[in-house]
Amino acid sequence: MSNNWTPVKALLDWASQRPDDRFLVQPRDGKVTEYTWRQTCNQARRLAGFLTQQAYPPGSRIAIISRNCAESLITDLAVWMAGHISVQIYPSLNADTLRYILDHSDTQCLFLGAVEDWGDMQHGVPKSVPVIRFPGAPFENLSQEYQSLVDVVAAAQPLEDVAQPRPEDTARLIYTSGSTGKPKGVVVPFAAMDAAKDALVEISNATQADRLISYLPFAHAFESAFVHNSSLRVGCQVFFSEGLATFPADLRRASPTIFHSVPRLWIKFQQAVQNKLSEEKLQSLLADPDTAEPTRLQVLQQLGLQDTRIALSGSAPLAGSVIQWYRDLGLELLEGYGMTEDFAYSHITRPGEVRVGYVGRPLPGVESRISEEGEIQIRSPGKMAGYYLNDDVTRESFTDDGWFRTGDLGEFDDHGRLRISGRLKELFKTSKGKYVAPAPIENQLGHPLIESLCVSGANQTQPCVMMVPNGAAIEELGDKFDKNQLEAEIAQQIENVNAGLDPHERLAFAVLVAEPWSVVNGMLTPTLKLKRNVIEAHYSDHLDKWYQQGKAVIWE
Repeated sequence: MSNNWTPVKALLDWASQRPDDRFLVQPRDGKVTEYTWRQTCNQARRLAGFLTQQAYPPGSRIAIISRNCAESLITDLAVWMAGHISVQIYPSLNADTLRYILDHSDTQCLFLGAVEDWGDMQHGVPKSVPVIRFPGAPFENLSQEYQSLVDVVAAAQPLEDVAQPRPEDTARLIYTSGSTGKPKGVVVPFAAMDAAKDALVEISNATQADRLISYLPFAHAFESAFVHNSSLRVGCQVFFSEGLATFPADLRRASPTIFHSVPRLWIKFQQAVQNKLSEEKLQSLLADPDTAEPTRLQVLQQLGLQDTRIALSGSAPLAGSVIQWYRDLGLELLEGYGMTEDFAYSHITRPGEVRVGYVGRPLPGVESRISEEGEIQIRSPGKMAGYYLNDDVTRESFTDDGWFRTGDLGEFDDHGRLRISGRLKELFKTSKGKYVAPAPIENQLGHPLIESLCVSGANQTQPCVMMVPNGAAIEELGDKFDKNQLEAEIAQQIENVNAGLDPHERLAFAVLVAEPWSVVNGMLTPTLKLKRNVIEAHYSDHLDKWYQQGKAVIWE
């Protein structure tokens, strides 16, 4: 028996020590179901018993495609109990990408929960792969009957002799979201999960009394490491969200003490407040000693974050102005940095060490350096074993002395804090022969009525910025929306940002595009990052015309 920590060992320990304490909270169809540690363990054992009965070869790949839910976490644990490998898949993929992942991983069985568009997605499931349906999975537009998880668990005998993996054994495959090319299967060993288990404790002193909310897909390494893994490490409660429509209510129900998100959602929270309370009025209230604290509490209660003592942001850079906005509310946003390839175990900002624009110091056991080209290179105990069935790309991803090539550009300050300045492959060259890094410019831009933006301009005289208007916020304003005012504010912001840029970096204009960028139309990855190559290709035929107009702000 291995002595390394594993999620299954942690579950067995908590079920023995605290059998009747609440672990998982799942809302669905107006009802809320709670799972104790004992119930979670029993369900996982039964499902593991079912998987064992199927006589799959040891280490078979078992896929899960679902929005986050208690059943997804329980299935993960059951897969490991049975000695297999979990493949968590984003619930927003199209049929072709889903088919590629299932074929590439040689998936033996698929567990299906709530997804974005199963009517299309199901065409990516080979007929030979059996499908088991979670509660909440789609009932309509099914090409065949699927077994119910409830029935499977009820009929199965609990597995008594659970698998005891070695550190080097594979725990899961996480397929990268594929901002360029086909997704790659990152092989996450149990050793990486063991190494990453204390990341949350390192920055928060998390305990059993803490509450987390799980809503990002488990195919997202950040979610898998900081919620799935950490909750089993410290024994805290995990609340789930049913979906986008119920998220505000789900967040208020959880009232998380530790909350993590990606920049896109932190910005949406900010915009929701600004749409109801002008920034000028908010700052006035915060500046008055008599109204400052009541205002902070009211805003945080509106967001469901009044009990949050640790707030984390990861997956992409967050603009300094947004971090400062939350700091004004009394919420110290801690940025972190990591990749699927190191199981999100790399750098994080500790409380009291925030420096806007920096993602903190290395986590214990992590080494980082900057190459001559300016690339951040990492050695982490959370490192992947490689890319599944892709030895050539695995070799290319590491230096000869074993450092992982992140592809990110960065630098350190005097205290060892890391700043991400862009991507090696995102650099583009203008027609003047000068290179431009778009991310640092994008981080200086933002507006409550702008949802997304992308700086572009390869082979043009100057860069430009494409912006997606926030349709919901504009619709909410109704007759109060002033198009001319929005244009003037964007033009002024560009002028202000340009004043701090080198001449070759200065933005020529902004374009407010007509079509929102989404996962569905391929402009965003499942982790909501920009697919720059797709966006730039989509608008390439319009660029020359826009440059010729000579306007500061253009509407497509």
